[in-house]
Amino acid sequence: MLSNLLSNAIKFTNEGTVIVAAVSNNKEIVVSLSDTGPGIDSEILPRLFTKLATKSDTGTGLGLFISKSIIQGHGGRIWGKNNYPVGKGATFAFSLPRYIAL
Repeated sequence: MLSNLLSNAIKFTNEGTVIVAAVSNNKEIVVSLSDTGPGIDSEILPRLFTKLATKSDTGTGLGLFISKSIIQGHGGRIWGKNNYPVGKGATFAFSLPRYIAL
């Protein structure tokens, strides 16, 4: 899923930056990817993590759906939003519970 999110960020950022960050606390690990691409189309945003949600000519619209399924299967969650001001990219993040081995 990290590879898919990173690939998307790079694909949609022709110019600018892609930033990957991770934060951990006692309960969870949160990984976020921010880019300076065009952002998420407002038509796609409400159904972002559903099957075949894409307006891209180079994608199938399955990557985010599969990523969501994997993350939820591990007890986590995933979300995405446009950066502001509008048109200044998007940020996707996911969290996974932190398990401590005894």
